[in-house]
Amino acid sequence: MPLIMIEQSILEITSDLSKANRIVIVPHKGPDGDAIGSTLGLYHFLKDKGHDVVVISPNDYPQFLKWLPGQENILIYENQREHCNSLINNAEIIFTLDFNMLDRTGEMAEPLAAAEATIVMIDHHPEPSDYADHTYSDAGMSSTCQMVYKFIQKLRGLKSITPEIATCLYTGIMTDTGSFKYRSVTSDTHVVVADLIAKGADNTLIHQKIYDTYSENRLKLLGIALQNLVVIREYKTAYITLSQEELDENNFQKGDTEGFVNFGLSIEGVVLAVIFIEHKQDGLIKMSLRSKGDFSVNELARAHFSGGGHLNAAGGKSDLSLEETVQKFNHILPEYIHELSNREL
Repeated sequence: MPLIMIEQSILEITSDLSKANRIVIVPHKGPDGDAIGSTLGLYHFLKDKGHDVVVISPNDYPQFLKWLPGQENILIYENQREHCNSLINNAEIIFTLDFNMLDRTGEMAEPLAAAEATIVMIDHHPEPSDYADHTYSDAGMSSTCQMVYKFIQKLRGLKSITPEIATCLYTGIMTDTGSFKYRSVTSDTHVVVADLIAKGADNTLIHQKIYDTYSENRLKLLGIALQNLVVIREYKTAYITLSQEELDENNFQKGDTEGFVNFGLSIEGVVLAVIFIEHKQDGLIKMSLRSKGDFSVNELARAHFSGGGHLNAAGGKSDLSLEETVQKFNHILPEYIHELSNREL
């Protein structure tokens, strides 16, 4: 099947929706604004059509997303495995949003793979796998939320977009585009956003809820992150480290480090920025990578840190210690000296 969903698939999904009632919607593990926004946006749309719909997240999500309409109804798989497995087993349609490989759902991957339901993938990451019965994949889209809007449009449902749906989808587009500053933003993105605002998304309030809600602990953690900032001018690179001890001392909560990596990227002359965060419970160093221009952090993360993502935004991980992971990163930088040093900003 082509990456862009073909019309035959739309007809088949429309037919399935006309007959199905039990629907499960799943984001990836460690869901961000796009994952939660897209799942809730689709949740409201399908629920308003009379379906029995539930969102099951593999694990918990950041506090700054816990105001979105409908989020109180999200089930957390790791807290309710038996109940969630029953819902997955009995589902007629399962929508998987904002990921394109089942292992991105962690422990949910096994029950999802065994499910007898029709599976629909909606995602904007490159190189999708073939687990879904229907695949709507477009790496050129700014976000999965923009794709859900297009999916609703394909179902001739734009008139059904409520303020709740508009709020959820706007949130995901805004967060996944860095407030509309990434290269993935197109004129069509702005057309979609304009319609969402017209349909009830309060853009000012959403921005405040997402970006202007620092707790005292989160602000102190940001201060430590900036103290740990290292700039390597030769490679137009900046990186930040945060140890488990530093997280614990500031009562780290899920989502507290969201956006920290962008401070490194905001430095004049920097093309590549990375944040290394120690998670001792998982035995991992988790990484967020950002870049400017056409330097691909997706390729870097895939090649060296078991990760991936988009051209200018990607994630990675390492099972080495924090110090060893940073040493590995510094060791591979010379491989990219020509790509980094020749970038004009």
